[in-house]
Amino acid sequence: MTKIDGFGLGLRPVHYHDFLEQKPRIDWLEIISENYMVPGGKPLHFLDAIRRDYPMVMHGVSMSIGSTDPLNLTYLTELKKLINRVQPAWISDHICWTGVDHTNLHDLLPMPNTEAALRHLVERVDQVQNFLGQRIALENASTYVAFNADEMPEWEFVAALAQRADCKLLLDVNNVHVSSVNHGFDARRYIDAMPADRIIQIHLAGHEDHGDYIIDTHDHPIVPPVYDLYRYTLAQLGWVPTMIERDDNIPPLSELIDELDLVRKTAGSALCQQGKVA
Repeated sequence: MTKIDGFGLGLRPVHYHDFLEQKPRIDWLEIISENYMVPGGKPLHFLDAIRRDYPMVMHGVSMSIGSTDPLNLTYLTELKKLINRVQPAWISDHICWTGVDHTNLHDLLPMPNTEAALRHLVERVDQVQNFLGQRIALENASTYVAFNADEMPEWEFVAALAQRADCKLLLDVNNVHVSSVNHGFDARRYIDAMPADRIIQIHLAGHEDHGDYIIDTHDHPIVPPVYDLYRYTLAQLGWVPTMIERDDNIPPLSELIDELDLVRKTAGSALCQQGKVA
């Protein structure tokens, strides 16, 4: 598997030619796994060409690890083929479910924070990791509703999942901020509860702020409160490879690189203040 460090971007089709022709200074790239789980064509052509110059990680949106449907072995088989092709540093998906009764709702739906749901997830993660032959990382999704049956705060649920399933975590700092506003909790309590030894990647992104609620849209630049929470995260957890997600209103690659430079400076400042090194 590839080893990565530093600061990355999500690879999006609109930037394929920029990466091939300009070869900008980016430490690594994250691909959306499902975009390349195809038998051939342009996506794989560009993936193979760009992969020669940039190390990659794989990020999925369709594993539906929390669903009560049986795990989709066809999906996992195709995912494993892509892993063998890309040789990513790691693979990830979300702590969520995306459908039930064999219907994909194409959304990252929240898990109830209960002991029963935790046991269910631990069993499913174990099956996936055994099938793929490696650990996976799971990301905290942004949420907009809570369950009356919740037995613990989300941060305790996520930390327990990582320890009991022996998996890694992809910490989305923007999602922590979004959920903290939507549910009225202190985002720093969430960060404080994260097991530093399990976190292998950080996501940063923009969102739509509607005043009393926030929608995780990945269509705006990162906002100051998320930068502040990122500083706090690095101060508490130490250095973690970090990337920007942008999925809509995608600007020219040069603008994303400028934004990533700001992320780099923010991380450097936070780590220097703590006497740590990226």
